Amino acid sequence: MPIPSSAGVVARSLLRDDAYRAIRDAIVDGTLAPGERLNDADLARWLGVSRTPVREALTRLDEAGLVRTKPGRWTMVSPLDARALRAARSVTSAMHELAVREALPNLSTAELDAMRAANARFAAALRADDVDAAIAADDDFHGVAVTACANTAVRSVLDQFTPALRRLERLRFASLSGRESVAQHDRIIALCAAGDVEGAVAATRANWQTLAPLLQEEGD
Repeated sequence: MPIPSSAGVVARSLLRDDAYRAIRDAIVDGTLAPGERLNDADLARWLGVSRTPVREALTRLDEAGLVRTKPGRWTMVSPLDARALRAARSVTSAMHELAVREALPNLSTAELDAMRAANARFAAALRADDVDAAIAADDDFHGVAVTACANTAVRSVLDQFTPALRRLERLRFASLSGRESVAQHDRIIALCAAGDVEGAVAATRANWQTLAPLLQEEGD
């Protein structure tokens, strides 16, 4: 059998994706701080990969607004930019509203139970001041509708714009204002269970608008 011309592509793709996720997560959790200069050789040593997947990952991170690059000179972790974050919030909110609108007519009892379980984990994480667990549970909660709507375009857009908001959400979930989301999630679940599409969409929009005060603080 002739050797496929695409040999090695899968392994390279996995390395690139793994590098992207590792660097993205380090930016989101603050390990790599806003304004910090990034050296691809240092990142490659840290991740145990060659510089090629690191460079490809940095290109994706630049497109996502998490790093800034001046070709041939430097790459740095993007500062928290209020204007960019407002744009990311608007797009992310719209995608989650669309996901709820498309998913709700066929949302199953099991999926509603999954939302309830995710919100219970979310509340427990907030009580324990575990920001990482809170973000993971919040992702799980909103992810039910994203998966149920089966709209690949929604997921693609969210994959691009959500990471930029994660740094902001860490601030919200580390504060008392994050507790409001538990009740908002309960309202979304109740409206979904009642089959109220417009109400659930409006409640989802209101939930994402809780980031507005932090966006205002970043703009001051």
